[in-house]
Amino acid sequence: MRKTLLAALILVLAACGTAESEPATSGGANLNVNLGPGQNRVTAAKDDKIASKVPEKFRTKGELVIGGDAGTAPPLRFYATDDRTVIGVETDIATLIADVLGLKPRLEISSWENLFVGLDSGAYDLGLSNITVTEARKEKYDFATYRLDTLAFEAKKGGSWKVAKPEDVAGKVIAVSSGTNQEKILVDWSTKNVAAGLPATDIKYFQKSSDYYLALQSGRIDAYLGPNPTSAYHAATSGQTEVIGNFSGGATVQGKIAATTKKDSGLVGPVQEALNQLIANGKYAEVLKRWGLSDEAVPTSEINPQGLPKT
Repeated sequence: MRKTLLAALILVLAACGTAESEPATSGGANLNVNLGPGQNRVTAAKDDKIASKVPEKFRTKGELVIGGDAGTAPPLRFYATDDRTVIGVETDIATLIADVLGLKPRLEISSWENLFVGLDSGAYDLGLSNITVTEARKEKYDFATYRLDTLAFEAKKGGSWKVAKPEDVAGKVIAVSSGTNQEKILVDWSTKNVAAGLPATDIKYFQKSSDYYLALQSGRIDAYLGPNPTSAYHAATSGQTEVIGNFSGGATVQGKIAATTKKDSGLVGPVQEALNQLIANGKYAEVLKRWGLSDEAVPTSEINPQGLPKT
């Protein structure tokens, strides 16, 4: 998995040289991101009032154990150029939450499946790993939202085609990851188009993010449908692609990404308050801007809002 991520990073680093004495960066016309292990993250001050609401079992440890999957593409939660340090928007927000709560952040690396096992067992106090609120998950976990769950159609830069409705993908060749929610949305759209007498969408599948981008540049596909953070980041840093349409990851319901705790652990309230303070003081916006995700900002953090429906 790390080799896959490094391959994707090579694509965005190809256009910029890196001196050994300087942190590696990915840079485009709209975004310049430090990819080195020395992150110089945005920090926040402890809020004694909010920190006092953290349950004693967490306060006595003096640290906040935050689990997350590092096997995602930039800018979510991924490895720096040393192939060891975990960086990304998720780690930045996690450390800001810990700052406000007066706890030392301990960033733990987990697979997606084991992240929830760790929350269940108490090995992790908090999960920040692009986790979408769903009605099924709300039965076992509490959520404090901090980003919109948005999908994006990414296409080669300079075209006139935009995607605003299902009819816009009729007859197009579009890549998507197998087994994802975005695949389901694309398949549903294509089925509806065919029923209406329009051409089907030719859906393609690739194994690695770098394969999608090579296919875009060669013209083998018209667009790639995936998570907005990765597409927005790639478009901004590569200068070769652009986002031509955004949609909620929940299709008819606006999906939301949230910090996740074990149900009734007592931690979600202070976490929500910390997030709302960070939203109010601008630290939150600073982090999202750093990673090119300002358009996914939420005006306020919510506890356990409506999630994606059970299927």
